[in-house]
Amino acid sequence: MDYKDTLLMPKTDFPMRGNLPNREPEMQKQWEEQDIYRLVQERTKDRPKFVLHDGPPYANGDIHMGHALNKILKDFIVRYKSMSGYNAPYVPGWDTHGLPIETALTKNKKVKRKEMSVAEFRKLCEEYAWQQIEGQREQFKRLGVRGDWENPYVTLKPEYEAQQIRVFGEMAKRGYIYKGLKPVNWSPSSESALAEAEIEYQDKRSASIYVAFAVKDGKGVLENGERIIIWTTTPWTIPANLGISVHPDLEYSVISVGGDRFVAASALVENVASACGFEQYEVLKTLKGKELENIVAEHPLYGGRDSLVMLGDHVTTDAGTGCVHTAPGHGEDDFIVGQKYGLDVLCPVDEKGVMTSEAPGFEGMFYDDANKAITQQLEEKGALMNLEFITHSYPHDWRTKKPTIFRATAQWFASIKDFRTDLLDAIKETKWVPEWGEQRLHNMVRDRGDWCISRQRAWGVPIPVFYAENGEPIITDETIEHVSALFREHGSNIWFEKEAKDLLPEGFTHPGSPNGKFTKEQDIMDVWFDSGSSHQAVLEERDDLVRPADLYLEGSDQYRGWFNSSLSTAVAVTGQAPYKGVLSHGFALDGEGRKMSKSIGNVVVPAKVMKQLGADILRLWVSSVDYQADVRVSDAILKQVAEVYRKIRNTFRFLHGNLFDFDPKANAVAVEDLREVDQYILVKLNKLIDKVKKAYDEYEFAVVYHSIHNFCTVELSSFYLDFAKDVVYIEHADHPDRRSMQTVFYETLLALAKLTAPILPHTTDELWAHLTFVEEQSVQLTDMPEAVAIPNGEAVEEKFDHFMELRNDVLKALETARNEKIIGKSMEASLTLYPNKASQELLSAIKEDVKQLFIVSELTISGQEAPADAQSFDSGKIVVEKAEGEMCERSRVISKDVGANPKYPTLSLRNAEIVEKYYQK
Repeated sequence: MDYKDTLLMPKTDFPMRGNLPNREPEMQKQWEEQDIYRLVQERTKDRPKFVLHDGPPYANGDIHMGHALNKILKDFIVRYKSMSGYNAPYVPGWDTHGLPIETALTKNKKVKRKEMSVAEFRKLCEEYAWQQIEGQREQFKRLGVRGDWENPYVTLKPEYEAQQIRVFGEMAKRGYIYKGLKPVNWSPSSESALAEAEIEYQDKRSASIYVAFAVKDGKGVLENGERIIIWTTTPWTIPANLGISVHPDLEYSVISVGGDRFVAASALVENVASACGFEQYEVLKTLKGKELENIVAEHPLYGGRDSLVMLGDHVTTDAGTGCVHTAPGHGEDDFIVGQKYGLDVLCPVDEKGVMTSEAPGFEGMFYDDANKAITQQLEEKGALMNLEFITHSYPHDWRTKKPTIFRATAQWFASIKDFRTDLLDAIKETKWVPEWGEQRLHNMVRDRGDWCISRQRAWGVPIPVFYAENGEPIITDETIEHVSALFREHGSNIWFEKEAKDLLPEGFTHPGSPNGKFTKEQDIMDVWFDSGSSHQAVLEERDDLVRPADLYLEGSDQYRGWFNSSLSTAVAVTGQAPYKGVLSHGFALDGEGRKMSKSIGNVVVPAKVMKQLGADILRLWVSSVDYQADVRVSDAILKQVAEVYRKIRNTFRFLHGNLFDFDPKANAVAVEDLREVDQYILVKLNKLIDKVKKAYDEYEFAVVYHSIHNFCTVELSSFYLDFAKDVVYIEHADHPDRRSMQTVFYETLLALAKLTAPILPHTTDELWAHLTFVEEQSVQLTDMPEAVAIPNGEAVEEKFDHFMELRNDVLKALETARNEKIIGKSMEASLTLYPNKASQELLSAIKEDVKQLFIVSELTISGQEAPADAQSFDSGKIVVEKAEGEMCERSRVISKDVGANPKYPTLSLRNAEIVEKYYQK
């Protein structure tokens, strides 16, 4: 007979190859048909909520690796929480307003913006946004991210905009909203004011000039004609100069250079002399900065204009001259000191960055082009002391990547200083992962100025302010509630479709409008105010969510973005943070640690990865990295991850294949009746369960990844599953040892499937569908496994941990013998151990067949002295020889008793007995 037919070989329809690119879309279709999100929410509806609030990605373009990293991390958490005692809803969202969509239409789609009304243009913007949302939604779903995809939150939805208006109104009611003329970050390329969060710093080459201002009224402190030297890297702001700032406590020197006299901070005189080419100079006198107050100098370009010397604490000796060129229309410090001294706010640059008629001689020039012309005029007038060029870090518009300027305009602001202490207290009460996030946001809030919330664009939520005939702004409870209700019913486009009188409550009157005439604000809100209002517009608006959320999870750039704006609006209107915890991740870089760039050609595209390898490989990669720092990804890295995936999948397949005839209700062996080696694996499994669940709780997904991989590789594949074949294939079906191992296989397979389900949802659900002994239709509808105490588990673990050390010595000895061509496979070995005392006692305590555990054909434990050629180890000495006898055709074990039963000339006695008793009719 063919003895292979008597082997209990694995039987499984769980495929060896994942074929994820083809199989995953089928599974996702099945999830949609099942409505798996609803099923999970129904199952957990009576549990305490855990709300991870989704920070909205911008609805423009295909998703990139940063998106994938972010959404997959969120999915890990939500899936785990729903399997560990919580009701964990996940409502995805999108940020939809702002310049990128306007630009996409006007540049890419060739929409002629000026040939249509604002309302018509906004409708095109909305249509485009919905197209982008649909594309991104399908890509996010392809990642395997589970959520309420049919009911996302979107910042352009009427109900969202209505709540945003209420947030603005509540902040205005509390006195936090005001309109003021002051310098703000202005983007000529976007023609709009920008918030701090919309600024990024890049290197820029700028002119560095030293300019002399001649004193015209020295107030008896300086002599007329002496010249105060200033330094600036923005020559284009010289036409806006109205003053010079000095520090009251610094010492200043009057120096003589060939008959001319100059003034600079004493600490910087040497630097100034070097820059201006003063080969020799003499210090005539020194004086404190406060003595220079109210001295009047003459503007170097415009002889009829005064430049007032003022005192300012912002002046330092870090660079320059200690005498700071002050243009109140082009700098925050300049503005503040100018206000103190009653200076005008002169801003001779328009919204496009072009010099106006208030800069005589330079009108019509782009500000950057004016640098050269202004410098030339200064030189012609003898005021230019030095010109050179420097490369320095300079603010840029993060969307257009073009330089910004400071420009004074009338803008709407949120007064952060009025509730800064509350913000800092809220930060302190929040749990931050990593911990440095707390200090980072604390410092940002501590140092930030008031928030400029108005934008001069069309596509966004309008600022709901009306103006009376006398110019007085109108923001009342009545107008806010009315506009909010209009937006909820019609959307914010109604603001641009109707006149002010039609947007006000019926019969509305105001003392500032005796004729009943009103106008409306044309600016829109900063998009960070949009997304920053989501705690009100989403967490409060939706019945399935709660405020504050348990967790916000975004990239580390959001400390200056969404984390910050959400905190500001939430504390302003509720007095507390919108989140209990904040978790941040780094950026996705290429395999060499470089930023991904199309020009370099190093971009790793999620869609391409999923097409080649599958979403579960991408998800496994996310679990493998230290995501709190920047992470690297490349084809080579993903191939390594794919190897780990294959190990996990093959472990699932082996365990499942050897359970084909196992019914847990009928065949499971009680824990106390298991062999000790089987108990040992259960002890290790339960430790794995505890470790992995703790890691999930602490968002340490790399610990989950490495723990599961190591368990599959070390405890299972390299040990337990390796020697298991001599039991589960060879013994008869109901042999106690076989049923004992199958019991452990069963417990291990279920636990591993559940533990890996948040990371590998496609693979684990595919496996689940092949399990005949489970009731739930999806692993997503189960809970995490619970660790079970094994009787006498500590003693069993200690014993077998020592055995594994001895086994390692045996494996080394076998490898040496293999290299010396004494044996091939380990089953060809005859092993003689000469153990030391501790190893002898250990081997005596092992109840199992040690020869089987070592996977050798013969084993002798000798009490004699080892021969000279024995290999030495910490556990004793080992001799490896080639086993004598013949190979059993059924078990592949080499045995001297092969053929001892003449009826079975090719079988060992053990195998002959099994075949005769269980397979011969």
